[in-house]
Amino acid sequence: MRHALILCATLALSAQSPSEKAVAAVLDDWHLAAAQADEGRYFAHLAEGAVFLGTDPAERWTKAAFQAWAHPIFQRGKAWSFRATRRAVAFSKDGRTAWFDEDLDTPNLGPARGSGVLTRDKERWLIQQYNLSVPIPNALMKAVRAQIGAHAEARVETSTKKP
Repeated sequence: MRHALILCATLALSAQSPSEKAVAAVLDDWHLAAAQADEGRYFAHLAEGAVFLGTDPAERWTKAAFQAWAHPIFQRGKAWSFRATRRAVAFSKDGRTAWFDEDLDTPNLGPARGSGVLTRDKERWLIQQYNLSVPIPNALMKAVRAQIGAHAEARVETSTKKP
């Protein structure tokens, strides 16, 4: 059975086009750079106009704002650890834009999902947008929605209280 799994994984990897392999290498190295707290390498994978969308509704970061926020985290010697367990990549007709979605294994968030867009700039792929989310099973959605609503109401009440 183990040999069959290895064969399937090998066939799946060999079925990737060179462009798919290049995009996967960028995303894998980006995730690895965070796990290794290599701030320079991590942010070098983001285009200058890149946007990172985090899991919190307030988290829409430009590259500069995200780097300023993340800098102290990288300075601690370990940022975050994301490992793709599945990834799908598609390309524009001219092959210079790629969009993807990936399932992530993360110690902090649990199962997560990333999606985004990369563009090819000369000879390298750069991340233009990354959207990090936590998938919610449909069976839990009603309860989670109620918790989000209660959280939002509490924030409004706190912000409108007079001293």
